[in-house]
Amino acid sequence: MKTKTPGRLLFTGFLMLISLLASQAAGDRSTVTTAQMITEWQRAKEFTKEYLDVMPEEGTNYKPTPEIRSFAEQMLHLANGNFNFASAASGKPNPYQGKNLEKLDEFKTKAALSKVVLESYDFTIDALKATTDAQMAEQIKLFGKDMSREMAFAKEFEHQTHHRGQTTIYIRMKGVKPPNEKLF
Repeated sequence: MKTKTPGRLLFTGFLMLISLLASQAAGDRSTVTTAQMITEWQRAKEFTKEYLDVMPEEGTNYKPTPEIRSFAEQMLHLANGNFNFASAASGKPNPYQGKNLEKLDEFKTKAALSKVVLESYDFTIDALKATTDAQMAEQIKLFGKDMSREMAFAKEFEHQTHHRGQTTIYIRMKGVKPPNEKLF
């Protein structure tokens, strides 16, 4: 069975986002139920956990080149995004407001990294559980842009997918096979 590359996964995510945008432009109030989004976020959490689990402890702070983020920094950037996007989309206070997680040394061990990254998924899932389908069509501001709550959560999903995908090469460079795609 041929596995998909991070580029193909990103392309698939892009196509899903285009479909969502086209649907909204056509006047649809909401294209996905909150329950469906929760299911997708739980899948994404499990997939990210597999990435965190497969990276050896000594690879946690690995950087393929000095000028890019380490594996931990990529994952902490992903977590920071999850907290920020979900907070903006739901109005729920970000527990790490004002903190740049990727700069905090306390999260650079494998155990601490895994804990905070998975916490960011739980924060998003809890935010979704507190959001009704009707609220998904409401307009909010996300980083100065007007959009629906649903679109904000979709942008968050795209962000976490992108940064998890980037870590595939880090794992391979440490001589480990990355997790198989978890599309369903």
